[in-house]
Formats: sequence, structure tokens, C-alpha cells
Amino acid sequence: MAESILVGPLEKLKKDGAKIVKDGNNGIAVFFHEGELHAVDNRCPHMGFPLHMGSLCDGILTCHWHHARFDVKSGGTLDPWADDVPTYPVEVRDGEVWVKTVPHHKVTVEKLQLRLREGLEQSLSLVIAKAVVGLVDAGIEPGEIAKIGVEFGTKHRQSGWRSGLTILTAMTNILPKLDKTGQILALYQGLVHVARESSGMGTRFLLGSLPGTDEMETQSVDTLTTWYRHCVEVRDSQGAERVLLTAIESGWSEDQLADMMMTAVTDHFYINTGHTVDFHNKAFEVLEHVGDDYRPFVLTSLLPGISDVSRSEESHSWQSPVNLVTPLNEAFEKLPHIIGLKKSMNVQKFDEEAMVEQLLSDQPIETVEMMLDALESGVSPVRLSQLVALAAAERITRFHTQNDFSDWITVLHTFTHAHAVHQSLTRSTTVELTRAVFHGAMSVYLDRFLNMPSARKPQPVEGITEPQDPSELLDLMNKQQQVTESARWVMTYLARGGEKGPLYNTLGHALLREDAEFHSFQMYEAGIVEHDYWADEDSPLSERAQETLIIAITRYLAGHAPTAREMPHTARIAMRLHKGEKLFEED
Repeated sequence: MAESILVGPLEKLKKDGAKIVKDGNNGIAVFFHEGELHAVDNRCPHMGFPLHMGSLCDGILTCHWHHARFDVKSGGTLDPWADDVPTYPVEVRDGEVWVKTVPHHKVTVEKLQLRLREGLEQSLSLVIAKAVVGLVDAGIEPGEIAKIGVEFGTKHRQSGWRSGLTILTAMTNILPKLDKTGQILALYQGLVHVARESSGMGTRFLLGSLPGTDEMETQSVDTLTTWYRHCVEVRDSQGAERVLLTAIESGWSEDQLADMMMTAVTDHFYINTGHTVDFHNKAFEVLEHVGDDYRPFVLTSLLPGISDVSRSEESHSWQSPVNLVTPLNEAFEKLPHIIGLKKSMNVQKFDEEAMVEQLLSDQPIETVEMMLDALESGVSPVRLSQLVALAAAERITRFHTQNDFSDWITVLHTFTHAHAVHQSLTRSTTVELTRAVFHGAMSVYLDRFLNMPSARKPQPVEGITEPQDPSELLDLMNKQQQVTESARWVMTYLARGGEKGPLYNTLGHALLREDAEFHSFQMYEAGIVEHDYWADEDSPLSERAQETLIIAITRYLAGHAPTAREMPHTARIAMRLHKGEKLFEED
């Protein structure tokens, strides 16, 4: 039976109109209004203002801080941004008023999930934050929380997959690297970006598969793939959608779907400065979190973007002063034979460090030839793509701050494209997708001028013998133009034996405490994932690669901080409210 608390004599309450009783750290406001007794949580669910200081008129309780309005009887709000206020049973015994301490309706996981959807629908950041805090605290799996955002974002944005869903996927991927607060901030940031990007965009309705899908046989794979590639080639997003849905309904495996889709978006060079390949990779990654049932909406959400893509082989920089298009096309003609060769059990020795240096050189034709040699010697397309991603990260570590600020994004695009290709090849390796490894390599070449002059490699600070407190890095990145200093701090930390786990978490908080732009989220996630591939190895190149990737993350984040911090401030308000802290204090 629920515990009851004595409020006091009914007659006195009639005279006073309201009284506050304590239930542990919480307060319950009991009102006598229009001949009836009502009890509500005294903390306004919006921002915690004491509701007994509000106004009660015609059954509506109004909070005086932000003017949120509540039905005093049910607790329901007239303002969706405010949440409902809990209400409590009240009874009169022998002229005394008693209130029970268990509310009429407890906050459940289902209620929190509903509020998250409502927050997404109306793009209410604080509502989203409160729901995420509650769901994480309830132990709900992050994938289940992200699933709500993925379902909303893929259905309610006619223009399809863009940065919001990419951020949400990236942040879901790196949750194991963050502490609980970081995980809340990561999910919240991703979900808010989805909500903002989808606001006012309209619902997307699927066209449906082609008739007779159930009777289609497996030999239709080649036919559907041909149709799909043609639709993408002519920028026919609707035709591509029907073909893709037909493939999904026909029971194609993830590998088959990925091969078809990635082939189509690599038929041309480095389209949309790498974003298209990156978005495709992220869509397949998010399916690992939310499940195959979401394939139709997730994968088709990529198709509106194909109607307006830039193709790098049509740009001047890829044709002059050095023609990159012709030697690449000649190399691609050789790929089926090279990759199709049966390799012996012993792969020929290949100098991977020399390959990285060649990728960073100003000799693109020789780079293409060396890449073909690598494949012929038995280096897998996956490994070659990993080396290209490392070279792209080197461009970021060597990026000089005397360059135009916008050029940070140029080297970032190359790196995230190379990372997406690497990730995609680990999923399924095809001749067609291997072409994208060469696309990325040529983008690394074209970025060479952004390393002229080259930023110096940071050296550890002398005189420090123990690893520093990671919070020092956050303090350092609270100031502008601390790119070199932040990189040197990290080098010192690592050289003195600092653990990478706390460093990852600190860098995550350096990102998540900001109103960061899209590319910073990409940099953090891609850098960590690539680092962890190298961490499984023990070699001089592996040591260099791990150092390069951590410095690349640090330099990029430091170069884009500090910013406004409205979004994380909202999330921290939600966390404080969840803990029962008072945001409003009486004098």
C-alpha cells in the first residue's frame, strides 16, 4: 500500500489554497481549487520551477518561469515542450488531508520512448534530452534509442539521408569509448541533428517493389544490378528506389545489396567530395544497430541524393595539369584480372611504409602503378584502403594552420571518404568498390598543397615524467588557436605512458561539449575506428599509424573549438533535472 503524508487540516488548506509537503528530497504541492483537492509534483517538469509559486485559474496551473500550463487534475500539459507533471492521490480522513507518495502514472520506458518521438517530431531539444537521459538511466540499449531516431529520420525527410543520420550513426558507433555522460551527450547530439534536419521536410513514402517479386529467381541479381546502376547513372532516384526495394523484397543478402549500391556510386570518381560513399557506408553501419527490418527505409533514404551529385572526373583539377582520369580508367581495366588471380598462400613482401610515402608524394601516375603492384603482390584491397586512409590522416596531421580555415574540410573529406571505402571493403570486397581506393588516393594527391608548408610533428614536452590529467586537455581546448599546443599535449601524454581509454573519452567530451559542426563528428569517429584497426598490430608502421590518427583527431577538434555550447547546455539541464537538482533557487 502506498505511503501517505499528512498535509494538514482541510479547513486550513481551503483558506490557504496550497501547501507543500516533503517526500524525501521531492516536494508535492497540494491545492484546494474550485471545491476539489489536487496534488502535483512541485517541480515544473520543464525546468524545475516551484509550481506552488505559479497561478491556478480555471483548473489550469501556470508556471511563472516559462509559462508552461498544466491541467491541475490530470497533470497534462497544454505545452508539449514542458512534459506532463506527475499527480498524486489525495484523500480526507477525519478532516485531515493526506497525499499518497506514489503518483497516479509512473514514468515508464514506453512513455520515455513516446516523448523521444514527440521531441523529434517537434524538434524540441530539451524534450529529446530528457528522454535520452531517462532511457539511458533505465538501461535501455543504445541501439534501441538510436533506432527511434533512425526510423524518424529516414521516414520524415523527403531529401533523404544527410548529415543528421550520419552523426547519429557515428555517435552510436563510438559509445563504448565514452563514459555514461558522454554516451548521453553523443546520443542526444545525434538525435537533435536528425530532428533539426527533418523539421518541416515532410514524410517520405516508399514507392514499392516491382510486381511479381515473390516469383523472381536468384538469376535476376545481375539484371537488377544492371537496372540499378543505369538508374543511378541517369540520376533517376525513383527508378532506383523501385529496383532496390525489389532486391530487398527478393531476400537479397546485405553483401548483395551493398555490392549493388556501392558499385553504382563508385562508377564515377569521388562523387560529392566523398559524402555519397560515406553516407552509404553509414547506412549499412546503422543497420547493424537497428536490424534488417529497417532496410527499406534506411537504404532508400540514400537515393534522393543521387539526383544531384558532382563527379570529380568532370572537374578541371582531376584533368589538369595532370590528367588523372585516363591512367585511372586504364588501371580499372586491369583490376578484374589482378583481383581475380589466385594468390599463393605466401603473399609477396611489400613495403607498406613506402606505399604510404608514395601516396603522399606529388607523383600520382607512379602512385597508381605502385597500387596495382601492391594488389598483384597479394596485398588485399582492404589493406590497401587502410593505407590510403592512413595517408589521408597524415594530411590532417601535417595541415598547416596558415591555410584557409575552410581547407580543414578539404582534407577531412578525403579522410572520411577513405575511411568509408575501407569500412565498406571489410563488409564486401568487389572489383568495382576497389576503384574507390584509387579515387581516394588521387584525392590525397590533390590535397598535397595543404601540406606546403607542412605542420611540424609535435614533440613531447621535456621535464614531464608522468602522464598529465586528461582534464588539462579540455582546459587547453577551451581557448582558440591551440592546434599545435593540443597536439603537443597529447604527444606528451602518450609518451609518458598515458592510457588511451581516458584520452578517447576526453576527446569525445571535447567534441560533445560544443555545438560542433558535422565534420567534427566524422573526424572523431573515423579516426578512432581507423586507430583501432592498427592497434591490433605490432609493427613500426602500426605505431606510426596510431600516433598519426590520434594527432589528426586532436588537431582537427582543437582547430574547431571552442564554439557556442547551447546544445550540451540543454543536455546538462536535463541531466540535472533527472537527478532532482534545483535549477531555480529561492533567495
